[in-house]
Amino acid sequence: MFESLLIANRGEIACRVVRTAKRLGLRTIAVYSEADKDALHVALADEARAIGPPAAAESYLNMNAVLDAARASRAEAVHPGYGFLSENADFAEACAAAGLVFVGPPAKAIRAMGSKDRAKVLMDRAGVPVLPGYNGRAQSPKALERAAAKLGYPLLIKPSAGGGGKGMRRVDAAADFAPALEGARREAAAAFGDERVILERFLARPRHIEVQIFADRHGQAVHLFERDCSIQRRHQKVIEEAPAPGLSAKLRSDMGRTAVEAARAIGYVGAGTVEFLLDGKAFYFMEMNTRLQVEHPVTEMITGHDLVDWQLRVAAGEGLPCRQQDLAIGGHAIEARLYAEDPARDFLPVAGRLERLKFPKVGSHVRIDSGVREGDEISHYYDPMIAKLIVAGKDRPAALARLERALASTEISGVATNLAFLRRIAAQSDYRAGRIDTDFVARHGDELLPAGTGVSDDVLALASLAVLLRRDAEARAAAQVSDDPFSPWQKTDGWRLNTERLSLLRFEGAAEPIDVLVRPGPGIVRLGFGEKEVVASGRLADDGTLDARLDGRTRSATALWDGADLSLEVDGARHPLRLFDPLAVAADQEAGSNRVIAPMPGKVVQVHVAPGDRVARGDALMALEAMKMEHTIVAPMDGRVAAVHYRANDLVEEGVDLIDFEIES
Repeated sequence: MFESLLIANRGEIACRVVRTAKRLGLRTIAVYSEADKDALHVALADEARAIGPPAAAESYLNMNAVLDAARASRAEAVHPGYGFLSENADFAEACAAAGLVFVGPPAKAIRAMGSKDRAKVLMDRAGVPVLPGYNGRAQSPKALERAAAKLGYPLLIKPSAGGGGKGMRRVDAAADFAPALEGARREAAAAFGDERVILERFLARPRHIEVQIFADRHGQAVHLFERDCSIQRRHQKVIEEAPAPGLSAKLRSDMGRTAVEAARAIGYVGAGTVEFLLDGKAFYFMEMNTRLQVEHPVTEMITGHDLVDWQLRVAAGEGLPCRQQDLAIGGHAIEARLYAEDPARDFLPVAGRLERLKFPKVGSHVRIDSGVREGDEISHYYDPMIAKLIVAGKDRPAALARLERALASTEISGVATNLAFLRRIAAQSDYRAGRIDTDFVARHGDELLPAGTGVSDDVLALASLAVLLRRDAEARAAAQVSDDPFSPWQKTDGWRLNTERLSLLRFEGAAEPIDVLVRPGPGIVRLGFGEKEVVASGRLADDGTLDARLDGRTRSATALWDGADLSLEVDGARHPLRLFDPLAVAADQEAGSNRVIAPMPGKVVQVHVAPGDRVARGDALMALEAMKMEHTIVAPMDGRVAAVHYRANDLVEEGVDLIDFEIES
């Protein structure tokens, strides 16, 4: 075994590799960009080396910078994690040329599977069933349109290189093909440096099943069973579990055997994942990921084996620690990915500071893999994952029960997250029954992504109580430093001379402004809105934790302020509200609404309009790249473009004015 390991990655996977490497007694070296100098993976490693500016292309994707760090730190081996350089055959070869052990498969195997078109040809030759599609070299728009017409709609456009759902487009009709192809190519080039695509038949409701395989340099290969990754949004996985629910023993055996045959066909070594689409009892090869997967912890939970440990030992030349007959499934495990994103805005990634980050207690059945801590920033330069929450149980119902408890015990504040969305999935009846497929989120969107911007009674009551308790705390603090701390003018309990104690709170941020009538009482407050009244009491801690009682029911929340803006976190959901400020009304009205602002920080990759152009509501105006995904900015109204403030390749901050309109009467 080598004695030192450089981890050419960041975030939770870098932290996860460091933990196993340290357990094996290895010296660990982290690398970091300027944006990550204070990151958790840097703190956990024995030493760390700076490799460049925040942009991934200038740091984590910069092979020379990573290799320079390895030489400077006298590392003997490099673990690439996943993403970035993990499936880059040139990097694997460069490591070998520098005398470094690359903890991954041979460059030849990476190349064989790194191109989806070549991979499908190889798998077809090896007898692995493949999904009908187009994998040809002709990549002109006309050639691809002809291939699409022959294949038929609906279909998927997928980047030939890379994975993770980036650049993937579903196309339902010929008229939509050209713009979808343009977007897929642009995003593929930005993410993988390769704009080539393949076309695949679209299966309406398949399951996404992947098989974990492992091979050593001595000709041994095994599978560690399968994972179901069907719960996805934007073609990216969000909940994974092992084993796949409802799979027969024969189908499990057939898929496992086929995955091992696929690995042997390309001379594979190390950890890999063969991904299939399952349509009834028929399964089709989709792609092979020549690296460790994000969701590998669920396999570790049901097999009891540390896959990073296996990776390091195989890379050092050791044989596999187990034969196929020694491996068995023990229980059930589920992983939920916690992201800084806004489900109500089509899962738009967000950046910001994690004001609060509390996870459930870890143990033999609960595991948290995270690369951030409370107070850290979620950067717009990288993937917005906050953590992976992994639970296990003796069977699927037991694991589901643990998942619900773990999600309910998780507190995240400061940025919008998908926590409430995950909680709704875990409680959804079809999911609990194992009736899942890749269309699950879209099909159950009304349940999982409630429409509208309404505020529930509990949220409104908690927000009102938080405001009143904060005012009370401010008044007490002011009274302590005043000349007359007992003056009635220092109180904020609604006291009025010769009249009933009443006050009014007005909240904006819902569909319509909401008024709450406040009637203070001894130790309580009565909150009236519409025809309802809630009796509320509680305590507000300095960190924003609100412990409340509403009509005798115990509720909790987290309240964070930014001036008049209140962000209330309740049951995993973030509710942005604003206290009405009459002095700001005039300014708001003057600002108008005939402009488009940036919904997140990022880089402009394409501008579709110019000043003077007429556009209709919904027309594409601009493409913005943020957190490794491309987002289309559309016109909010009919009108004429008055000004375009940014060009392609410009960097923009959240909230800046992108495009101005003249509203035509």
